[in-house]
Amino acid sequence: MSKLPLLSLVTFLPLVGAALIAFLHRDATRNARWIALWTTLITFFVSVPLWTDFDRNATGFQFVETMAWLGPIKYKMGVDGISMPFVLLTTFLMPFCILASWESVETRVKDYMIAFLVLESLMIGVFCALDLVLFYLFFEAGLIPMFIIIGVWGGARRVYASFKFFLYTLLGSVLMLLAMMAMYWHAGTTDIPTLMVTKFPADMQTWLWLAFFASFAVKMPMWPVHTWLPDAHVEAPTAGSVVLAAILLKMGGYGFLRFSLPMFPIASHDFAPLIFTMSVVAIIYTSLVALAQEDVKKLIAYSSIAHMGYVTMGIFTFNVQGIDGAVFQMLSHGIVSAALFLCVGVVYDRMHTREIAAYGGLVHRMPIYAACFMIFTMANVGLPGTSGFIGEFLTLLGAFKANTWVAFLATFGVILSAAYALWLYRRMIFGVLEKPALKAITDMNAREMLILAPLVFLTIFFGVYPSPVLDVTAKSVKSLVAGYETAIKTANLAR
Repeated sequence: MSKLPLLSLVTFLPLVGAALIAFLHRDATRNARWIALWTTLITFFVSVPLWTDFDRNATGFQFVETMAWLGPIKYKMGVDGISMPFVLLTTFLMPFCILASWESVETRVKDYMIAFLVLESLMIGVFCALDLVLFYLFFEAGLIPMFIIIGVWGGARRVYASFKFFLYTLLGSVLMLLAMMAMYWHAGTTDIPTLMVTKFPADMQTWLWLAFFASFAVKMPMWPVHTWLPDAHVEAPTAGSVVLAAILLKMGGYGFLRFSLPMFPIASHDFAPLIFTMSVVAIIYTSLVALAQEDVKKLIAYSSIAHMGYVTMGIFTFNVQGIDGAVFQMLSHGIVSAALFLCVGVVYDRMHTREIAAYGGLVHRMPIYAACFMIFTMANVGLPGTSGFIGEFLTLLGAFKANTWVAFLATFGVILSAAYALWLYRRMIFGVLEKPALKAITDMNAREMLILAPLVFLTIFFGVYPSPVLDVTAKSVKSLVAGYETAIKTANLAR
């Protein structure tokens, strides 16, 4: 294992790139793009040793860095089998976000690239932080660049969407801050690994769990606090939608796994029926809403909420299959949803409309695009052989072991996802090419193929061979489940 402070390097390298861009002349848009691209590429290559040097047989945190900071609050970073894949997902997707914005963003390019690089640092920090205060700073600070990206480079209703996004997520997190203060007063530390084994009283766990739930439920987002997401997706630029769907939404699921289950196991057990109910409603309701959409971005946004329903359902099954499936589903959705929004960006850059009715018969003019879009649509449906199948299957398997009715009802989401995804594909890709505006449309160029090709490969690769992910998460998930089961048995004996 490398002795370099890898996590700090990976976390703060994007800030170095942002600083370099800040010193450029305001008109140096070409240099700003290239610096941002090379910064994200270097950050990804620096993060690769986190995967290659990771000890898959260890259960604790690895690559740990500790340094005195603010009295009892330490600068502490580390990753385990649950958090490390999300760091790699973030560093992997960011170069595609820069490439996707290469031609579509023409105003204030310097500021745009700085915002994305700052956002990358803050997102990586969320998954690496091992101190409550450090985690909270990264978690909340990430709102600012995303708020700016939507508000400045978004669509016609960008200001409304950005403020709605900001207020929803900020209000939820205020309660989490209060809970963190209560945890410090009780345990005398803000160290996350220590708090994961601290036994909080059952009554206290209830209130702490609810406070964290308020923040993570909005972040995912869970029904019924999901209404900010479709607006944010529709108004955000393409790369903003990619980051929002692929990474920012995953912070809620990661929070449940890092805080709710290990720190508040009794409360998690007591509130599991509530989570199951909300998850099933999200899966079925948002899938039905997706069927009624006429805006392609909004349809994919509602499908994201439905897929996050499988994640919360899997997490609160409290068994290895369910939690493995939830983690895999988050990673798979990160790849597939990013790809779908990038596909939307390809045709939006040509037609400047997201209305489904404006398209039709694209296969006649864009066969390569049609093939890529088909693969990601099949993965979104959960077709065997794609990464989307593995996560959904494992979460449903875990749910079946925990509650057969939950699994039965959630299965309807698979049917509905096939309905809205295939309906979208048929209307956009198949049919007669009769609209005059589409007759001169061109297929993907080299840059666009370069963006989508790795995502196509990973979608199929992880669908056929999921072991690289499941092997990394196995020990951490088993340790999490074992800790939960021990806490519940102890609580039952005490009662």
